[in-house]
Amino acid sequence: MNERSQVFPALLKYWRSRRGLSQLDLALTADVSARHISFLETGRSQPSEKMVLLLSSTLDVPLRERNTMLREAGYAPVFEEPLIDALDKNIEHAIQVMLRQHEPFPMMIVNRCYDVLRMNKAASCMVSMSIGTVPERWNAIRALFDQEWFRPFVVDWETTARFAIARLHREALQTRQDNRLRDLLDEILDAPDIPDSWRSHDLSLGSEGAMNLRFDVNGQILSFVTTVMSFQAPQNVTLEEIQIESYFPSDQATEDACVQFFSGT
Repeated sequence: MNERSQVFPALLKYWRSRRGLSQLDLALTADVSARHISFLETGRSQPSEKMVLLLSSTLDVPLRERNTMLREAGYAPVFEEPLIDALDKNIEHAIQVMLRQHEPFPMMIVNRCYDVLRMNKAASCMVSMSIGTVPERWNAIRALFDQEWFRPFVVDWETTARFAIARLHREALQTRQDNRLRDLLDEILDAPDIPDSWRSHDLSLGSEGAMNLRFDVNGQILSFVTTVMSFQAPQNVTLEEIQIESYFPSDQATEDACVQFFSGT
């Protein structure tokens, strides 16, 4: 048995276990025999391309990891991984409409590793009011933990940072075949002023659909509820990994300040 043939069985077993399914559960859901699932997980049988796609879809495996499963089974990836600038023009237009319509409140488009891909004018203005010139490419998580970036401007920084760490822990566990999130998490946890207790995964944090975030911008407290949205059932890796971070004012003072600061920027 070659090295490649040993990787797919491990991936199949990993994702089945992640979804809390027995071999019989998976077999019944995918309408294949439990014996065949057992043979695939032990490497006694080689899956067809169609079987890899069926089982990975049944297990709701992320598209990037489905490509990995195809490669390890000896097949070419089928899900495209275009650059953000090469997305379908209809999708790009929809993104631009969302960014524009959310004004004068901040909105950012980030990838799975929290690299900022797009911002609306309100977000760009808020960032520049905090740190000055905004670079073309930057990472929102690194910025949160950096004294030269957002950290001094975040009110109750420890609570916000602990929430971000918990979310990174959770997301890194969900995408174990892609080391980028794990590397980012390790980088943040290796900082000298990060408490040791933050290294443990707190299951009670990080799963909320929204969080409260407050910034001190030139003496004005801006209080937001932030939400993260994504595209439903995308057919390429890049689109699946896009996250739309929307900032909604959580009080009238913040709403008024956003209108004052960011309207017409």
